[in-house]
Amino acid sequence: MASTVKQMLEAANAAVPKITPQQAQELIAKGNTLVVDVRDAPEVEKSGKVAGAVHVSRGMLEFRADPDSPSHDKNFAKDKNVILYCASGGRAALAGKVLKDMGYGHVYNIGGFKDWADAGGAVEK
Repeated sequence: MASTVKQMLEAANAAVPKITPQQAQELIAKGNTLVVDVRDAPEVEKSGKVAGAVHVSRGMLEFRADPDSPSHDKNFAKDKNVILYCASGGRAALAGKVLKDMGYGHVYNIGGFKDWADAGGAVEK
């Protein structure tokens, strides 16, 4: 049966907890946390990214997250907390669901980059 984007987002939001920028900062402070920006490169170049975040566009996420992929990014580890964000939260939710499906246990969505920046989160250009 075919799914709509709305249905996919509902499933993703049900599987991936949404956390506040403050909660994200607390997780980051504890260590063993990977922050992933899943926006496209032009978006990141325009606004910057969360300080310390790894930029992996949504289309490359699975390849970077899979340890058996030749494109694997060693920052990804299934024992880490993974915090995702995009421009408004939709791509981050979908990306989080994919990571959960791939066996990542602690995956969170902080929504949009603007939410982080407006909350006073550290940003790097």
